[in-house]
Amino acid sequence: MGGSPKNSLVFAYYVTGHGFGHATRAVEVVRNLIQSRHHVHVVSGAPEYVFTTAIQSPRLFIRKVLLDSGAVQADALTVDRLASLEKYIETAVVPRASILATEVEWLKSIKADLVVSDVVPVACRAAADAGIHSVCVTNFSWDFIYAEYVMAAGYTNRPIIWQIAEDYSRCEFLIRLPGYCPMPAFRDVVDVPLVVRRLHKSRAEVRKELGIGDDKKVLLYNFGGQLSGWNLKEDYLPSGWICLVCGASEDQELPGNFFKLPKDVYTPDVVAASDCMLGKIGYGTVSEALAYGVPFIFVRRDYFNEEPFLRHMLEHFQCGVEMIRRDLLTGHWAPYLERAITLKPCYNGGINGAEVAANILQDTASGKSHASCKPSGSRRLRDAIVLGYQLQRVPGKDVAIPEWYAVAQNELSFRSASPNDKSSPAISCTKEIEDFEILHGDHHGLSDTISFLKGLAELRALADPVNHNTHQSRESLAAAALFNWEDEIFVARAPGRLDVMGGIADYSGSLVLQMPIREACHVAIQRNHPSKQKLWKHAQARQQKEARTPVIQIVSLGSELGNRGPTFDMDLSGLIDSGKPISYEKARKYFSQDPSQKWAAYVAGTILVLMTELGVRFEDSISILVSSGVPEGKGVSSSAAVEVASMSAVAAAHGLTIAPRDLALLCQKVENHVVGAPCGVMDQMASACGEANKLLAMVCQPAEVLGLVEIPPHIRFWGIDSGIRHSVGGADYGSVRVGAFMGRKIVKSTASAQISCLLQNNSSQQVNGNTSDEREKDGNNLLETEACLDYLCNLSPHRYEASYVDKLPEYLQGQEFLNKYVNHEDSVTVIDKKHTYAVRAPTRHPIYENFRVKAFKGLLSAAPSDDQLSSLGEIMYQCHYSYSHCGLGSDGTDRLVELVQRLQHSKSAKSEMGTLFGAKITGGGSGGTVCVIGRNLLRSSEQIFEIQQRYKAATGFLPFIFEGSSPGAGKFGYLKIRLRSRSQ
Repeated sequence: MGGSPKNSLVFAYYVTGHGFGHATRAVEVVRNLIQSRHHVHVVSGAPEYVFTTAIQSPRLFIRKVLLDSGAVQADALTVDRLASLEKYIETAVVPRASILATEVEWLKSIKADLVVSDVVPVACRAAADAGIHSVCVTNFSWDFIYAEYVMAAGYTNRPIIWQIAEDYSRCEFLIRLPGYCPMPAFRDVVDVPLVVRRLHKSRAEVRKELGIGDDKKVLLYNFGGQLSGWNLKEDYLPSGWICLVCGASEDQELPGNFFKLPKDVYTPDVVAASDCMLGKIGYGTVSEALAYGVPFIFVRRDYFNEEPFLRHMLEHFQCGVEMIRRDLLTGHWAPYLERAITLKPCYNGGINGAEVAANILQDTASGKSHASCKPSGSRRLRDAIVLGYQLQRVPGKDVAIPEWYAVAQNELSFRSASPNDKSSPAISCTKEIEDFEILHGDHHGLSDTISFLKGLAELRALADPVNHNTHQSRESLAAAALFNWEDEIFVARAPGRLDVMGGIADYSGSLVLQMPIREACHVAIQRNHPSKQKLWKHAQARQQKEARTPVIQIVSLGSELGNRGPTFDMDLSGLIDSGKPISYEKARKYFSQDPSQKWAAYVAGTILVLMTELGVRFEDSISILVSSGVPEGKGVSSSAAVEVASMSAVAAAHGLTIAPRDLALLCQKVENHVVGAPCGVMDQMASACGEANKLLAMVCQPAEVLGLVEIPPHIRFWGIDSGIRHSVGGADYGSVRVGAFMGRKIVKSTASAQISCLLQNNSSQQVNGNTSDEREKDGNNLLETEACLDYLCNLSPHRYEASYVDKLPEYLQGQEFLNKYVNHEDSVTVIDKKHTYAVRAPTRHPIYENFRVKAFKGLLSAAPSDDQLSSLGEIMYQCHYSYSHCGLGSDGTDRLVELVQRLQHSKSAKSEMGTLFGAKITGGGSGGTVCVIGRNLLRSSEQIFEIQQRYKAATGFLPFIFEGSSPGAGKFGYLKIRLRSRSQ
């Protein structure tokens, strides 16, 4: 490390206690600082020996303190989201005041010149309070990691995210390591090369010491010291291989071809001496695999947002092979080892990040600024939204995502086209497609369908051995090997939906109005005799050589944009138990084993539901390709589109005729019982039964379609994505549903009690010679109806106000409700005895929402006028605020609605007779998309664009605009296609 100042500097280096990866990379930076004769005080909950065995110097001081808790892991691959948040609250939130006081005093006592954090949030705040500059060194931040956990725990935990981000915002700048996640809390960024532990011994020296001959292939088994009792067997390895195991306990017995490494082994040397490594993705393992050119076979971890970015970097430099968790645990390792040793890792970037970072820290401590501008006092950064969560950031800076992270989206460009895409040339409704002949059905001139068919042709070309040398994404290669391209393929299409009115009131029996959007999911499917199906190598390894059995293979395109596995496969027999379909509960547990493959429940679950509900027997192998253009987590029914398209394709390929309404009800069973999400049926109904540029009117009792409502030509609807990720599987949605069903049970119980009271009074009157009049009988009839209330929406608002509002508590604990009412009569949700549920607001919402939707539907057929538009808009606003009262609002959607109101009531809007009239949150709430109503004019579209830009200026997030409509799956039908012969 050159350019050292003459005077020794004092650094306080805070290292998170999460795993060893942060500590081991911090060691390298600390080593360089100490070599320049500086004093470094390391503050960490990590074991002291991690630092002292690597650095022996009187200038190194260790202070063992746990100031953050990281992610709580049940085992090497499983993160407990709720426990992680609870542990962080216990460790860093509850004692925050005392932590800050202690750290400020300590920093002053050691006279620190600079505070460095990897990546402890409170360290930045403590430094600011002590008047000392701070710098973070990391590839991820805890606000980004914990953001996903809030989804499971409920939005009451959002202040945790905001506080972490606010703490980070106090630092001067971020030294950002390769493989980084979006980290908008940091005002300025300086990028450095990989921070990698240096090698102590050569490959030959390590192998000689371990007694490994040159004729042996070496696998390093490295799961961070967490074996979790996994049994390792001799036949897991092919002949000629041995496995070196890190972190094995002293009493663990290993097969003859597996060898324990000593506890104090220097892992980087062993990595470089191995032929490939098997483990979980973390910064340390990935950086060492890249730096030393060792292929890395990885198994995904649950719920850790750092992983997709490191994984993409690994695969981009041709250094990674993904192993399915099921194959890890059952020992089907051979296909992955064979694939790994064919890789040619090509990372050619720098590996001197520790030296570069140390130089930057030294300069900063000496007074040289690496920040682009000086901080001006205490600053509170403005809102940002990253992957759906509100964080803190400075305005004007976009969230940074590595260039290589977008590779998948570029390669899969055929996914992005939408119907009526203005950039696409006009396409005639012909059955002539260059590469495929359409034997049945019609593409209806939909540009996204045309693009999908062209994408299939590209995959077909990729399957040609001539093109095998071209670099392609793993999912593209898997898709290319999925079909027998000479045989028939069936294609189905199902759109997402924009919830115009109705929303969460669907499960309470409300009238809903839904518009199918132009973004859709396409599913291609092929059935083959097991002997003819093309199987991936790892699937082949599970088959018996004597007889091939039917296999379901699925590829989900676009997986690189998230953290789900791109492929899924299972034996069809896995859905059968003793000659009958397995139970939905057993299926739900099966698909939930590996969260990275849980998405397959939406697809393969359709096969199980058809088996269970219709008695369909599947005897052939099934290959399925899923390509969805419906954005996930935006409240536009991406899951329903996948379910409906998948079941439509399965039905078409097997000659099943299922009416669109019936298909939607079957798909709801997939979501409720196989996936386990407590949604109503309106999403599936809109996707299956909708028509372009019309609203599907349906009474959800359970799914009675009233018809299609024409959207008047002077009215238009848009959807604007808030960027806040929505999930009907989240805690808030489920809690509100439970609250509504609690309310219904209380209403029924109250009505029954009133009937009993009236009967007693009547008995007393009859004893006294009095008889009840007609009014009393009418009252009895009304109460009898309400005592048997099947849907909340069948209770009118005036009856709710007259008889029940005062009987409903604002909140009620689960145990207290169960003690008094036994159950809430909802088969989809389960009451948590310890949870306190809102009851009155979730009960009130569907009762009034049903009334609002009826009024909205009636107004659509009224004569065009400003009053009509204003009334429609007002109804939408009322719906929006009712969501918020239920606890299903969000800051992002509130901001969008406020922007619509500002434009609606601006002076220019009044002079131009107005163009936008109302807006509301949609679907399950808690983020997602806002629906906007306005005049069907160019000026309206301009204002929607203005809202988009204002939102980006305020939050750093550019919203996606949903505009236009397309036919539902029933109207589209299906395509049967076949590759054209060369002679045609």
